[in-house]
Amino acid sequence: MTHQRALFQSHLAAVLFGLTGILGELIKSDPIMITTFRAFFAVIVLFAIIRYQGRKLSEGLQKKDLGVLLLASIMLAIHWVSFFIAVKVGGIAIATLGFASFPAFITLSEWLVLRERVRTDEWLILALVTFGLVLVTPEFDLAAEATIGLLWAVLSGFTFALFTIINRRTASHIPAMQVAYWENLFVMLLCLPFALPYLGQPSAADWFWMAMLGIFCTALSHYLLVSSLTRINARSAGIIIALEPIYAIAFAALLFAQYPSIQAILGGTIIVGAIVWSGLRKPDQA
Repeated sequence: MTHQRALFQSHLAAVLFGLTGILGELIKSDPIMITTFRAFFAVIVLFAIIRYQGRKLSEGLQKKDLGVLLLASIMLAIHWVSFFIAVKVGGIAIATLGFASFPAFITLSEWLVLRERVRTDEWLILALVTFGLVLVTPEFDLAAEATIGLLWAVLSGFTFALFTIINRRTASHIPAMQVAYWENLFVMLLCLPFALPYLGQPSAADWFWMAMLGIFCTALSHYLLVSSLTRINARSAGIIIALEPIYAIAFAALLFAQYPSIQAILGGTIIVGAIVWSGLRKPDQA
């Protein structure tokens, strides 16, 4: 794979991630249904990819890893459910910008839980993300749908940060595709009992969009991102993935005429800018 192709794949992954909110808007089913069958369709595709590669599903997996993968899957399930609630309550722009706060939660978690030293520039990035979220907040009124949507989006970002830390700290010896397979399988099994009352709810269109969500925005996007990392470093890929809210907001404007306010655009610019700055720092600054 060439460097240019790797860059293209990482940008395509970011676009597919950005489409998650769009599909969440299109699917009229309950968020728990969306999460369950997003994971279901992803499991099918990830299984096919791993078997096509001639690798084992259990490659690198040890018994002690199952508890870690289960904990990570719980965080992933909460992240997805809360994100789709945020989309339905607050809109795509609010949901994606609130979720984009997750790097700040990673910094906080590393400091509070893992007792890692946080540099001055990392505190500044955290402050910028917080300020951006304040600007994104339409009004400080818990009765306002947009505010409630943002709170759900921030919860989505927080649980994704915990999910990231759990994976980075304890599942690094398992191939990424296998990690994705097992975590999606656990998410599906965890959510299925709660989704059963809604099984009759989805329309044919909902089933189609849930399949697209699982196949393209979950399994394929993960495969493209992992594959691109063979030619570009994680820092470069992270900067590209940070563009996800921009793609999501652009799609929302084109497809649903959901236009963010000037204040939200300013807040989003600060959040995305802080994330990109975080990725641009030299390794000895990280």
